[in-house]
Amino acid sequence: MPADRITLGAAALPEPDRDWLAAVEQLPIDSVWQGGHLLPRTGTGEAITRLALLTAWTERVRVGTAILLLPLYHPVVIAKQVADLDARSGGRVTLGVGVGGEFPAEFDAVGVPVAERGARTDEGIEILRALWSGERITRKGRFHDLDEVQLVPVVPPGMTSSPMQPGGPPIVVSGRKPPAMRRAARAGDGWMPYLLSADAYARTVDTVTTHADELGRDLDGFEWMLYLYCSIRADGDRARRDVRQFLGSAYGDKPDEMLDRIAPAGTPDEVAARVQAYLDAGVRHIVISPATPADTLEVVTLAAAEVLPQLKLPTTGARA
Repeated sequence: MPADRITLGAAALPEPDRDWLAAVEQLPIDSVWQGGHLLPRTGTGEAITRLALLTAWTERVRVGTAILLLPLYHPVVIAKQVADLDARSGGRVTLGVGVGGEFPAEFDAVGVPVAERGARTDEGIEILRALWSGERITRKGRFHDLDEVQLVPVVPPGMTSSPMQPGGPPIVVSGRKPPAMRRAARAGDGWMPYLLSADAYARTVDTVTTHADELGRDLDGFEWMLYLYCSIRADGDRARRDVRQFLGSAYGDKPDEMLDRIAPAGTPDEVAARVQAYLDAGVRHIVISPATPADTLEVVTLAAAEVLPQLKLPTTGARA
């Protein structure tokens, strides 16, 4: 997505739904996202199966994982699954990855030590990119050895070549901590943190940029994203109740003052002012994640119809 425009995305909550997605594709929404756990505490889906539904039930929007816990999966399996979905979607997939760790039982169940999650993610990204290159790969790693393996992309019926994106789908790194920022600077095509204030986001931009400079990496084309929990209603008090109820159950009780900094809630005008602060801090691609137990389509519709038109790219002191 170009850095000289504001891109609006949406999280398909609570689960991918064909009618919900059809409605969203009629809005000025450019991307739709879903993630998932292997052993969620509630009856919610897994990232790759949800991504498959997104690819099957959309025609126009970019689709992505927000996020896939890469250390829980064998990277060769993920490379093949995501390459197939990218080809069958016409090259619309983005892979958002993170390390997880908040639910150690998932790691225990698949035999992955929580302490190895960062190193496994780093190696996994390297393997994904190597396999998506189309070359025959031999490499010895800390966790995975590959001997003369090659991933051949799917050619859908009626086509003469694969529409998979050259080099594979973009990989966007999620997280909030310094190791994730270093990973984004070193190996990501974008940075997509969550539960951050606008001031904190600005600091992550500085950190990622500094690491990239130290590595001699040009961040031209890098995507500055944000996964933004929020609720937007005509009744601002209802929106604030939504956020308290949603994030209180999902992430533990947080004081209202903290929620106000990291999860905008209110009327369209109130939320637009808060989102503009994120744009001023460097965000260019905002993924609206409805922090509400009900009526998520209303939140996304108001974001597209009444918040987006109020937003402006910074003109003074703007970040790249």
